[in-house]
Amino acid sequence: MDKRNLAFGRANFILLAFGMVVVILGFILMSGSGSTETEFNADIFSPMRIKVAPIVCFVGFVSIIYAIIYRTKDKENKK
Repeated sequence: MDKRNLAFGRANFILLAFGMVVVILGFILMSGSGSTETEFNADIFSPMRIKVAPIVCFVGFVSIIYAIIYRTKDKENKK
């Protein structure tokens, strides 16, 4: 298989994996126990869940978009 026919290079896949890990980390930070009908859990409104975790997810999604757009510099393109 010729490497020129691949849409992404090695760097793209590494950046894509990093972005996915960051997004998964953000969703893990958002998870937790919720409130029930009989008991209210105030942790639902913790800063970790409503501020930090969405920002982490956003950074992950932006890095995934960057990984898709990123173009490696080939030696042949420098002519």
